[in-house]
Amino acid sequence: MSAASTGRATLVVAGLSARWMAEAAARDGYDVIALDVFGDVDTRRAARQWASIGRDGAQLGIDPQRTLAALRAAAADPQVLGWVAGSGFEGQPELLGRGAQALPLIGTPAETVLRVRDPAGFFGMLDWLGLPHPEVQFDAPDPPSGWLRKEARGTGGWHIRPADDPHPADPEQQPYYQREAPGTPMSALFLANGREARVLGISELIVRPLGAHHPHVYRGAIGPVALPAALAVGLDTTLHTLVAAFGLRGLCSLDFLLDGDHWSLLEINPRPSASAVLYGDHLAWMRAHVGACLQGTLPSAETAAPAPGTLRGSEIVFARRAVQLTAAQAEALASRDDCHDLPAAGSRHAPGDPLCSVDAQGTRVAEVRERLAEKRAALRASLAQT
Repeated sequence: MSAASTGRATLVVAGLSARWMAEAAARDGYDVIALDVFGDVDTRRAARQWASIGRDGAQLGIDPQRTLAALRAAAADPQVLGWVAGSGFEGQPELLGRGAQALPLIGTPAETVLRVRDPAGFFGMLDWLGLPHPEVQFDAPDPPSGWLRKEARGTGGWHIRPADDPHPADPEQQPYYQREAPGTPMSALFLANGREARVLGISELIVRPLGAHHPHVYRGAIGPVALPAALAVGLDTTLHTLVAAFGLRGLCSLDFLLDGDHWSLLEINPRPSASAVLYGDHLAWMRAHVGACLQGTLPSAETAAPAPGTLRGSEIVFARRAVQLTAAQAEALASRDDCHDLPAAGSRHAPGDPLCSVDAQGTRVAEVRERLAEKRAALRASLAQT
């Protein structure tokens, strides 16, 4: 899909799925070039141009050569500002550096991403700063009970397994071991300019098993949720400290465990997070990201804070079996105003592949979870009947 430039500034957004970034950038007045793996209907609708950067074969992932070719092609647009990297580049931080040579990267620099995603350096920095996190080690624990094996270059929780899982670890993915800890998985969305941070919202993450070998898969999030005042102040101070320590830029998120009045840090995602969709349109998300990266500007705390009130949840619906979507099924999904990341007719989905996402609203987190479950069930039922 392509069209002539309108003369407005062009922004390239790239990731496994670029839908929410494409919609946010278009809403903010940019011409959008979207690069992703899925090419969903609503992604293409928001973009002036779309190109696939997916790998060939069954495994979902970003192909380096396709990405670089697409960025070089986009660089020929005289109005292009640069590109924003979303999810999926965690496992290929070197690609960020190569991509930045083809087209300016608007976000946390590649060398900073490497530092943040290096477990020894990241948790070593947390220790040096006196910030809490679950115990980490780099040799297999003995006994393994109560420990998880993670991969620093993984994404979406697919890489998290029990420490004694027989599936072999891949050294290139930088595996490490982390002691299991109590608490609810949470995430803080923030905007950074390399020196300081502005908290934009707190969400509760939806994490559940998917299949027999993936016990901690990210499904979505619910927010904005409020933290006790003392915790909110502590989190704000922590984010300022981390941004200055690592030089983070643009939209990022910090994942942590909340256990009563205590929290424990898990990881930083140094790129825009789709949890922004939970907080409404009170902020021009992509213009705020570009401004923080290029001019160092941050919104005021009053402007940045989401309005209190209704909670919103967004959840990925995964395919339970191999399916090729019919035209009737694609039309049924597109007719729902609570359904996003809309697959095109004829698209193929292996078991465990993302099919689409649904959203729901409510006044309590438990209520939103229940409504999301109801919508998942209704969506599956509608697909079975078409």
